Order: sequence, then structure tokens, then C-alpha cells
Amino acid sequence: MSDDRLIVALDVPNALQGLAMAEKLGDSVSFYKIGLGMLTGGGLALANELKQDHGKRIFLDMKLFDISNTVENAVRGLAQFDLDFLTVHGDPHVVRAAREGAAGKDLKILAVTVLTSLNRADLDAGLIKPGEVQELVLERAARAFEAGADGVIASPQEAALIRVLPEAEGRLIVTPGVRPAGAAAGDQKRVATPAQAIGDGADHIVVGRPVYQAADPKAAVAAILEEMGSLQVH
Repeated sequence: MSDDRLIVALDVPNALQGLAMAEKLGDSVSFYKIGLGMLTGGGLALANELKQDHGKRIFLDMKLFDISNTVENAVRGLAQFDLDFLTVHGDPHVVRAAREGAAGKDLKILAVTVLTSLNRADLDAGLIKPGEVQELVLERAARAFEAGADGVIASPQEAALIRVLPEAEGRLIVTPGVRPAGAAAGDQKRVATPAQAIGDGADHIVVGRPVYQAADPKAAVAAILEEMGSLQVH
């Protein structure tokens, strides 16, 4: 049995490899993330095939950022594919434009707060205003919700703090940077286990390399699902 709280990231080079992985995982996974890295390798075609032919839910991770008119038009085009989640950067003008583009569709707009691969030194290099990373994540999350975001992308460490924001009521929290116990952190700097992330308020967790790079991807998924199933959320 699958659990759609688990989103498996198909961060592989092309649609053929992505489809092969999805077929290998079969009914154990019901929700997939397809990101920018696969866009030129048939990512949109794969998203449509997995959705229409295999009944999977699809999270399109594009992290859109541009002027309002461009974002609105891009989202309107993507919304025609009947997908489930789409990421945009959490700047209020971007979120508002994305909501306009998705009007009348079931596509959920998820706002990126601060990328989970970044720490304070990275933000300094990008001339982002001073402050603790968590404080900036909370502020960006609240502003994104106010602008109409259906949810946010945030690291597991921020999930519990975002969940108690008044603006977060009824909104989604999706957490990348999730690594099963014993897995390498890779390029993620703010990580947690699946059970920790769900326990801290995440609605969905995103796991990529620990699944698709595993010697037995289906067994890796089973271990994650078992860990999530053992968690009693109070």
C-alpha cells in the first residue's frame, strides 16, 4: 500500500529513466515530484503520462520566479495538465500571479520559503537581509499565505514553527531535505527523518536519492512507509 504523504522525487536525467523507476516502484508510491532538472528531458510528458495513464499524483517543482504577467501565463499553461502541486518562489507578487494563473483549476500553489540547501552564509552571499534562517522562513511563509499560497515548501526544522502560524491554518507544508535514518545528507543542510518531519507538522515529505539511488528502491520505500506508519501523531 502507498501513502501519499510520501512524495518520491524523480530527479533522474530523463523521462525514460523516470518512467522506469516509477514502474519499478509500482503501487508502493502514489505521488511523484518532477523537477526543473528533467524539464528538457521530457519532464512534462512524464508528468502527464504518470498522471493520466498511471493515476499518480504529480508535484511539478519548477520554483517559478519572474514578473507577474509571465508567472501568471506560465502557471495558466501548466494548469492545463491537471497536475496537483506546483512550486513558485514565495515572494508575494509571484504567489498572487500564480494564483491567478491557476484560477478554476485544482492545482495547488506551493511557495518556496528558503531553499533547504541554503544556510546563513549562503544568504549573506546573496545579499539577503540579516536574521536567523528560521526567522526569515517564518516571515516568508506568513507573507506567502497572505498572498494566497495553498502551502509552503520548508525544511523539517521549520515545519513545526510554520504549523502554528495563524496564517497556516488549513494550508499545506511540504518538506524536502528528508533523509531516512542512516542516509547521507547529500547537499541538504537542514534535514530530518520522515517520522520527525511528519511529527513536526509536515503534510507531505519529499525523498529522492535515498529511493532512486538505492540498490532496491522498492525496499527503500517500504522502510520509509513503515517508519511513517509507526508514528502516532497527537
